Amino acid sequence: MSTATYTVKGMTCGHCVSSVKEEVGGVAGVTGVEVDLASGLLTVTSESQVEASSIAAAVEEAGYELVGQS
Repeated sequence: MSTATYTVKGMTCGHCVSSVKEEVGGVAGVTGVEVDLASGLLTVTSESQVEASSIAAAVEEAGYELVGQS
Protein backbone atom coordinates (compact mmCIF):
# COMPACT_ATOMS: atom_id res chain seq x y z
CA MET A 1 0.00 0.00 0.00
CA SER A 2 1.19 3.50 -0.84
CA THR A 3 0.16 6.88 0.59
CA ALA A 4 0.94 10.28 -0.92
CA THR A 5 0.01 13.77 0.29
CA TYR A 6 -0.54 16.75 -1.99
CA THR A 7 -1.67 20.37 -1.59
CA VAL A 8 -4.66 21.57 -3.60
CA LYS A 9 -5.25 25.26 -4.31
CA GLY A 10 -8.63 26.87 -4.87
CA MET A 11 -11.00 24.82 -2.71
CA THR A 12 -13.41 26.98 -0.70
CA CYS A 13 -16.32 24.75 0.36
CA GLY A 14 -17.62 21.25 0.95
CA HIS A 15 -18.68 20.93 -2.67
CA CYS A 16 -15.07 21.59 -3.70
CA VAL A 17 -13.93 18.77 -1.43
CA SER A 18 -16.54 16.41 -2.89
CA SER A 19 -15.49 17.23 -6.45
CA VAL A 20 -11.83 16.55 -5.74
CA LYS A 21 -12.65 13.30 -3.89
CA GLU A 22 -14.81 12.08 -6.78
CA GLU A 23 -12.27 12.83 -9.52
CA VAL A 24 -9.21 11.54 -7.64
CA GLY A 25 -11.14 8.48 -6.47
CA GLY A 26 -11.66 7.59 -10.13
CA VAL A 27 -7.93 7.34 -10.88
CA ALA A 28 -6.86 3.75 -11.55
CA GLY A 29 -5.28 2.16 -8.49
CA VAL A 30 -6.56 4.71 -5.96
CA THR A 31 -8.21 2.99 -2.98
CA GLY A 32 -8.82 5.97 -0.68
CA VAL A 33 -9.01 9.77 -0.78
CA GLU A 34 -9.08 12.19 2.14
CA VAL A 35 -9.33 15.97 1.66
CA ASP A 36 -8.90 18.62 4.37
CA LEU A 37 -10.56 21.86 3.29
CA ALA A 38 -8.86 24.07 5.89
CA SER A 39 -5.31 23.07 4.96
CA GLY A 40 -5.90 22.08 1.34
CA LEU A 41 -4.25 18.71 1.98
CA LEU A 42 -5.17 15.79 -0.24
CA THR A 43 -4.12 12.34 0.97
CA VAL A 44 -4.27 9.53 -1.59
CA THR A 45 -4.01 5.86 -0.67
CA SER A 46 -3.37 3.31 -3.40
CA GLU A 47 -2.37 -0.30 -3.89
CA SER A 48 0.85 0.81 -5.58
CA GLN A 49 2.45 4.15 -6.40
CA VAL A 50 0.20 6.32 -8.58
CA GLU A 51 1.87 8.89 -10.85
CA ALA A 52 1.57 12.44 -9.52
CA SER A 53 0.62 13.55 -13.04
CA SER A 54 -2.49 11.34 -12.87
CA ILE A 55 -3.49 12.89 -9.55
CA ALA A 56 -2.80 16.39 -10.91
CA ALA A 57 -4.96 15.71 -13.98
CA ALA A 58 -7.84 14.51 -11.77
CA VAL A 59 -7.58 17.59 -9.53
CA GLU A 60 -7.57 19.85 -12.60
CA GLU A 61 -10.60 17.99 -13.99
CA ALA A 62 -12.39 18.89 -10.73
CA GLY A 63 -11.48 22.55 -11.38
CA TYR A 64 -8.59 23.03 -8.94
CA GLU A 65 -4.81 23.14 -8.98
CA LEU A 66 -2.30 20.75 -7.46
CA VAL A 67 0.48 22.95 -6.06
CA GLY A 68 2.70 20.55 -4.18
CA GLN A 69 3.47 17.05 -2.97
CA SER A 70 4.90 16.03 0.36
